[in-house]
Amino acid sequence: TDVAARGIDLPNLDLVVHAELPTNHETMLHRSGRTGRAGRKGVSALIVTRKSRKKAERILNMAKVKAEWIAAPSADAVNAREEERMLSDDTWGLDTDVSEQVTVDKLMEGFTPAQLATAYLRLYRSVRSAPEELAEADAPPQPRAEFGPSIWFSVTGGRDAGAEPRRLLPMLCRGSNLTKDDIGAIRIQKDHSYVQIKQSSVPAFLASLDGNMTVEDGAVLSQLAKPPTFENGPRPGGGRDGGGKPSGKPHRKSSPPTDWNDAPEPRAKKPKAHGGAGKGKPKFAKAGADGKPSTHSKPRKQAADPTAVTPHKPKGPPPPKGKTSSKKNRVRQQIAKGKGGGKPPRS
Repeated sequence: TDVAARGIDLPNLDLVVHAELPTNHETMLHRSGRTGRAGRKGVSALIVTRKSRKKAERILNMAKVKAEWIAAPSADAVNAREEERMLSDDTWGLDTDVSEQVTVDKLMEGFTPAQLATAYLRLYRSVRSAPEELAEADAPPQPRAEFGPSIWFSVTGGRDAGAEPRRLLPMLCRGSNLTKDDIGAIRIQKDHSYVQIKQSSVPAFLASLDGNMTVEDGAVLSQLAKPPTFENGPRPGGGRDGGGKPSGKPHRKSSPPTDWNDAPEPRAKKPKAHGGAGKGKPKFAKAGADGKPSTHSKPRKQAADPTAVTPHKPKGPPPPKGKTSSKKNRVRQQIAKGKGGGKPPRS
């Protein structure tokens, strides 16, 4: 990750695996630089999915690095490499210790060599995750083949109990003869779930249960005589899905095609009132010399007479300086008009 890209020195590190693609070429170089330090050699591996192939090529070109593209190893190749690692272990060449001799004698007396080898192999593989088959990076996705005849089973535990297809699938495959290809649709309902199993795989599946119709976590299986009826209705084409919740949105009803010949006649527009652009009476109307309303929507202003003289109004006493109250102003106005007596109040 980017956290381990800078400032960390891991001596003798010979392998760096990029858990996800870096954001740019500089980060990729810093990540890869954790290995192969001080003249040593190392390997930097990028796990690239089919969708991320273009991005990985762009980052490598910007870093001027030529990578070797290889396909993901198959499950058989992983098992072969594990077997090679197991047989090359140094423990095979060691002598039996004195403290181990008593247990070794008990194992050899109670079990055959084949049983001992089988037990060791299973114990060795139990501490390692089982390999999976991965699709080729350049191979296009293959459409799922027709599932064929099937039988439905009911499993206790549904949406209210937190059941999910990703949990039911491995739960049914573990401890039985089923694989993921033997299981079709998985539908999660409110309090139980439905599982579709290939009809040809049902006898072996029931035999692995040994008459006990119970799987992991105490879930009880029940074979159905006919396909069940789902709460939300099955999706077309089947598939592993959780049933989902109804959207709650009503379906839109398609309106019938419109026949334009049956469309109603358009309404006749009302004539606009004289003298205005809006509805109703004009805002401004002025009678002319003949008594008829003028065509002007707004009366025109008459030109001022240049010979007219505007009389000057007598000026009153100057306003008092400073900030005074309204009461003092009223007293000064009365004195100026000859009302009242006395001197004006001091400011």
